[in-house]
Amino acid sequence: MAVSAAALLFAQGAKAQTNLQVFYDFGPDRQHVTTTLEGFYNDNWGNTFFFIDHDFNAKDANGKVEAPSGTYLEVARCLNFWQNTAIAPLSLQVEYNGGVYNGYTIKNAILTGVDYFVHSADFRNTFNFKVLYKKIWNTTQQAPLQLTFVWGLQDLFGVKGLRFSGFADFWWEDHLLFADHDGAILPMESHTVFISEPQLWYNIGQHFGCENLNIGGEVELSYDFGTSKGFWARPCAGLKWVF
Repeated sequence: MAVSAAALLFAQGAKAQTNLQVFYDFGPDRQHVTTTLEGFYNDNWGNTFFFIDHDFNAKDANGKVEAPSGTYLEVARCLNFWQNTAIAPLSLQVEYNGGVYNGYTIKNAILTGVDYFVHSADFRNTFNFKVLYKKIWNTTQQAPLQLTFVWGLQDLFGVKGLRFSGFADFWWEDHLLFADHDGAILPMESHTVFISEPQLWYNIGQHFGCENLNIGGEVELSYDFGTSKGFWARPCAGLKWVF
């Protein structure tokens, strides 16, 4: 499940990919299914990334889930017209974020900045560092800035098909917090947000001729994210199908 401005697949080097992830979120304030459609495509001018999240938690009068409760979109474009020069690791990035959750809007945001890409010789281990100007519609910010780190480690510990990937985002946004771990109604204001989603996937399908299929999960680690006060760790388990 991707719920942030970072792009996990930026860390996968030159390999284009589209995948569908289906998670069950075990977070005490969630406990529902989330799907993520994710794509990464490279070309001679750079690369394009997107993901679309759907949370399935809108219930009917009997308490049965009947529809998505929220959707969230990120689409980003890295521009690199100098891929065969000494500054090839440096790209220019432009990005859009936005969505809706339980009838409340996730405000439009435009991000622009730079991405710096480093990797091992065989591209199995990749890292992206991003510094982005972030403008959020109708929102005050102490600093209009987001810092992002993205990583991808393939065949972790020498285990073929075991991948550890994820991102960490930190940005400035003035927003209200309404609940802590005890469900108390606060409210109080926060000025910053942190979120990280480390994922671990294993390509189980390699053992029976279906390398599209992966099993694994992620843990959403956050601080003052959304309307939740303080630090939260929300584990998820899921399947991923690579098209």
